[in-house]
Amino acid sequence: MSSLSEIPTPTIRVRVPAKINLALCVGALGEDGYHPLTTVFQAVSLHDELIAQVDEPGTITVAMSGEGTDEVAADDSNLAVRAARLLAEQHGDEFGVRLSIKKSIPVAGGMAGGSADAAAALLACSVLWDLDVDPEELREYGAELGSDVPFALLGGTAIGTGRGDKLVPVLSRGAHHWVLAFADGGLSTPAVYRRFDELSPRGGSLEMPTELLNALAQGDSVELGKHLRNDLAEAAIDLRPSLQTTIDVGLDCGALGAMVSGSGPTVAFLCRNEEAAVALSTTLGVEGVARAVRRVAGPVAGARLITSCA
Repeated sequence: MSSLSEIPTPTIRVRVPAKINLALCVGALGEDGYHPLTTVFQAVSLHDELIAQVDEPGTITVAMSGEGTDEVAADDSNLAVRAARLLAEQHGDEFGVRLSIKKSIPVAGGMAGGSADAAAALLACSVLWDLDVDPEELREYGAELGSDVPFALLGGTAIGTGRGDKLVPVLSRGAHHWVLAFADGGLSTPAVYRRFDELSPRGGSLEMPTELLNALAQGDSVELGKHLRNDLAEAAIDLRPSLQTTIDVGLDCGALGAMVSGSGPTVAFLCRNEEAAVALSTTLGVEGVARAVRRVAGPVAGARLITSCA
């Protein structure tokens, strides 16, 4: 007969991707304190992993390792903890969980790493606690936590409107190869938006980026590279001028297109194929214009269960 100590602890493991914004069209600041957006998200093959295990009712904790975790609070302000607590409160509050996160997505890098972890926590806890919630409900919970959380659950390629949380999947043929140039330190998203408001008080156009969507539907990376857009780029570069140098070097070395990812400071370079991505990542490393360089492809699936064992 097994002792209680030998009974395995139920464990849920979830993998969740980073995102890049192929288009980020930002309107003027609204009376509600938010900027209306029209954005095209793509999930790429850079992932955080989260493990969830049952804990005492009401106890929700997180431990983190990996990329930039010394800059992330591991208390109740952590977005993954907030996600788990929101789910518990909505379903009786008698649940507890120990979360462990292994990060590869850069912190404050414009790739929605915190939102990805919140999405992973929502999915993992819903399975761990055996809750009757469907994917649409999880995305609704995610929208309460942040505008990028619903897309981290959905993945693929999608148009986001409103605050970016109203999602419609879009057709994207084939795979697109990207090189990500990580900068030293992060950029505060609120600071970037404040600078955007100073530089562009009337905001940008929120029209749907039709040419970009057509390029995605055709699987045409060359055409896609011509229509990448980020209205926050000017503000991010103004706050971190070295980003322009990184962009210039990548374009001079053959990238099809380049953009600041989200609110920065990560720079994403679109490449013709995997071979071109390998060559560009090597060159960027030699030129020393980034703290680190990663090759990724997209689109990939959103938050997904890897293992579940009781």
